[in-house]
Amino acid sequence: MSDKITHKLRLLSGFEMAIPTLSLLKADGSLYDGAKAPKLDKETALRIYDTMQFIRVLDERMVAAQRQGRLSFYMTCTGEEAAVIGSAAAFEAKDMIMGQYREHGALRYRGFSTEQFMNQMLSNSKDLGKGRQMPIHYGCNALNYMTISSPLATQIPQAAGYAYAQKLDGQQACTLVYFGEGAASEGDFHAGMNMAAVLKCPTVFFCRNNGYAISTPADEQYAGDGIAARGVGYGMKTIRVDGNDVLAVYAGCVEARKIAVENNEPVLVEAMSYRLGAHSTSDDPAGYRSRDEEDKWRAVDPVLRMKNWLIAKKWWTEAQEKTGLENYRKEVLECLKATEKVAPPGLNDLITDVYDTPDANLNNQLAALREHIAKYPEKYPKTAAQVIEGMEH
Repeated sequence: MSDKITHKLRLLSGFEMAIPTLSLLKADGSLYDGAKAPKLDKETALRIYDTMQFIRVLDERMVAAQRQGRLSFYMTCTGEEAAVIGSAAAFEAKDMIMGQYREHGALRYRGFSTEQFMNQMLSNSKDLGKGRQMPIHYGCNALNYMTISSPLATQIPQAAGYAYAQKLDGQQACTLVYFGEGAASEGDFHAGMNMAAVLKCPTVFFCRNNGYAISTPADEQYAGDGIAARGVGYGMKTIRVDGNDVLAVYAGCVEARKIAVENNEPVLVEAMSYRLGAHSTSDDPAGYRSRDEEDKWRAVDPVLRMKNWLIAKKWWTEAQEKTGLENYRKEVLECLKATEKVAPPGLNDLITDVYDTPDANLNNQLAALREHIAKYPEKYPKTAAQVIEGMEH
């Protein structure tokens, strides 16, 4: 508790303490006067940018695939690539990542293949999740990327708990958890933040403040100074960065990880960015924001900003840019076509992994499902009849 005492009434406003935003890189790829770039070697920088290119192409192609009826649902990372990929690059492979749903760039940075992305989105027999999840709800045990769940903000208290276990186990690792400013309005956000602060959990809370919680603008979500002020309120170290500036994001997260791992304490990072795409393929942003607003943010596109920086350092060329995009467009399209031919998971996969051995209740439910599909085969995909006949997929 503070030992400061006053004998006069003083009212504090929500903006009593101004929280600055770290910004290093201009839109043209040059550094601001007085700014110092973080230590980022050429190999890591090009890996970050390569991931940005891939994600931009994947988003473009998968939105088109959804419109063609080849995919049921999709959510893009467009406009937030620097925030997601720049942050992931600052952490180590042994650190756990818990995402919300727009962080596939972090998963790609760790090595998730194009085929693995397609298998998950099409829910086929090669999907690591065995077809049990909606598209873009990725998970990969080998890459320390916790499976995404649809309910908003559930990953936040889970991240505090997972990091607490890392601490108790003596691991020199932390947990990175992503969420949007909209999710920060959920009770789970406050529970997770308080738990991590009190128990000194090595959790890095990363808020992608992209301006909208679906169609609700930030100024209708909260009255305080963004999300960063809440970190201070919970007694944890807090950093606010320009989310469209990959150097600022990387620098902030390198420091955040160092604090979390070396001091065993949580850190909140707020990245100020903008969702250039729709919330999802079920959303039309034209109904709640203007084209002029979007164009303003396109002018500070995080991918273009990093490209300009790389070219200025002579680490990248326009010819490499063109070739890289063309190769990824071809790769994603060819992989989509090939993956569409992969069979769906077998019906028995519905009850595996629940227990070591499926119990009588699960077996009875599976038997009832088989009877139902056999009775109403026209209501199910053609492959269902094959499964009933005992064909293996």
